[in-house]
Amino acid sequence: MDVQEEAYKTEAYELLAELEASLLELEEYPEDMELIGRVFRAMHTIKGSGAMFGFDAIAAFTHNVETVFDLVREGKVCVTKELINLTLSAGDHIRDLLESEEEGDALREEEIIRAFRELIPEPESSVEAAPAEDEEGPVPSGVLTSYRIRFRPDPGIFAGGTNPVHLIDELRELGECSVVAHTDKIPPLSEMDPESCYVFWDIVLTTGQAENTIRDVFIFVEDECELVIGRIDEDDAEDRIGEILLKRGDLSEDDLDKALKRQNLLGEILVAEKVTSQAAVSSALMEQDAARKQISRRKEEALATSIRVSADKLDDLVDLVGELVIAQARLSQKAIAANDVDLVSIAEEIEMLTGSLRDNAMGMRMLQIGTTFSTFRRLVRDLSAELDKKIELTTSGEETELDKTVIGHLKDPLVHILRNSIDHGIELPDEREGAGKKPFGTIHLAAEHSGGNVLIRISDDGRGLDPEAIRQKALEKELILPDADLTDKEINNLIFAPGFSTASQVSDISGRGVGMDVVKKSIEQLRGTIDVDSTPGVGTTITLKLPLTLAIIEGLLVTLGEGFFIFPLTAVEECVELPPDEAARETRFLSIRGELVPYIRLREEYAVDAAKPDLEQVVVMEAGGQRVGVVVDSVVGSQQAVIKKMGSAFKNAPDISGATILGNGSVALIVDVNKLLDSKL
Repeated sequence: MDVQEEAYKTEAYELLAELEASLLELEEYPEDMELIGRVFRAMHTIKGSGAMFGFDAIAAFTHNVETVFDLVREGKVCVTKELINLTLSAGDHIRDLLESEEEGDALREEEIIRAFRELIPEPESSVEAAPAEDEEGPVPSGVLTSYRIRFRPDPGIFAGGTNPVHLIDELRELGECSVVAHTDKIPPLSEMDPESCYVFWDIVLTTGQAENTIRDVFIFVEDECELVIGRIDEDDAEDRIGEILLKRGDLSEDDLDKALKRQNLLGEILVAEKVTSQAAVSSALMEQDAARKQISRRKEEALATSIRVSADKLDDLVDLVGELVIAQARLSQKAIAANDVDLVSIAEEIEMLTGSLRDNAMGMRMLQIGTTFSTFRRLVRDLSAELDKKIELTTSGEETELDKTVIGHLKDPLVHILRNSIDHGIELPDEREGAGKKPFGTIHLAAEHSGGNVLIRISDDGRGLDPEAIRQKALEKELILPDADLTDKEINNLIFAPGFSTASQVSDISGRGVGMDVVKKSIEQLRGTIDVDSTPGVGTTITLKLPLTLAIIEGLLVTLGEGFFIFPLTAVEECVELPPDEAARETRFLSIRGELVPYIRLREEYAVDAAKPDLEQVVVMEAGGQRVGVVVDSVVGSQQAVIKKMGSAFKNAPDISGATILGNGSVALIVDVNKLLDSKL
């Protein structure tokens, strides 16, 4: 697949996401013309770009959808639930065509096309064309109107794979079309750049289509050209050639004045004839100058557009920045060891620049989570309709940013949680009304920053978890002992046990024996945690705590014998010394400011035989909702860790999530605190 095809696919996926969001919003506001226009433009761009880049099957299929929404814009077809469902299915089919090398499901495509064509009203047999209105304003579709069109492509338009001739051919399909090509800017052959466009066109089009339809032809190159469209009125027949050239912009008023041998400017003539004052003319000139400057500013802002960079290139950049961070750390240690003031100064400057470069590179990987949230509206809509439930999805914190890698791995766990909320959590309308609730259930997705982490909460106002039902199911599966004394919080956490499910029967939505344990494993693989809080009859809230990025972390560097280990700094609460008398006791509890904190010895966990120091350190961390201490030999300090993946030799060490290279060239293992402490709590 070449670069242009890959670029088209990337753009098409973005347009399909925008299309789906617009359709779901249009379902709530079917009279919103702006939403209708967004749907039409998305389809038109997918069709036009598809034809240009060789995706003919997509272009031909999308043309049917575009035709119907063109009629919707004209008020000839109404927005209905049937149309929304059909267009969503069309979007799914286009996505299938993009993902498949073959032509897709031909039978499904034929059914969708037939359904769209049935929505097109039959043409009326004898309708006289209404005369055009005299005043300026929108011309209704069907009335023959002539337009002057100036299409001046940017010189670099070919770089995006656009062929301007195809756009002009598309105009010819709209009506009677006359075209004049301006070739006076074409340089000599020796100076010509074959990848630049030197030609622009003037077109006179007589058509029954509205002006918006003409603009839609250029919709996917509107940022790569100068496009001027004006209506030609009957009064224009009386215009002199100079006036026509002025309207088209081919002649300035100044040049026209000179050609007509007018001695003075219009302002001077008006002042001389005493029909206005010099101050009034100066004021008008000032206003004109301000308007021109505003136009200039808009053009400059239009040029300051973003560029598309492939994910692979971005990943390579972050990897290189990671290597640079390691090299910078080595340089800093070398400078300090050499006791060279100048070298230390240079190392500090490089450290500052490296930090800025790292922050910028990581910022490029950050995406707003709102894009992911919007994709779940379709899921909630379809599943609630399937289950005969009325559910509204609300969101907040859509602007919260997360690393693209984290977002990419987050979708499946969120889908599973939402399915459970829809199937198990939200009650049927009758059941809700019987419980004194509104018939409409609500699921709320929220995101917010919390230190170096992001908290994502999925809340519903459904029936909540039933602690007694969970306890009985856990007893059946022998997950707990019959005399176990558990709090409601501990009972609720049993839903994360492997294979645990309270579903009474298997369905397409949930109850297949693949429960929340899969979600928990997925979140832990992202170095995150998951917590559930529920009140029977009120609702359930599931909170995901995730790191901002998986590439570079701030860690606490500790030693154990001759080895180095790093704890994620976000999990660390404080560091204290282990008193010698406490170290000699059999009990593993440490009193910190009157609170008993359990602790484990990392030496015993990792079977370290090296000599133990006289004074050990305790790193106090939070895990599973409680404070736990980890005893280490010494605490070195904070360390920025560039995470490196581990080889197969560490596949049986689940509590080691990666490694990093220190400034002295040593390797430090990064400890997954959650997995380390899970088995000890």
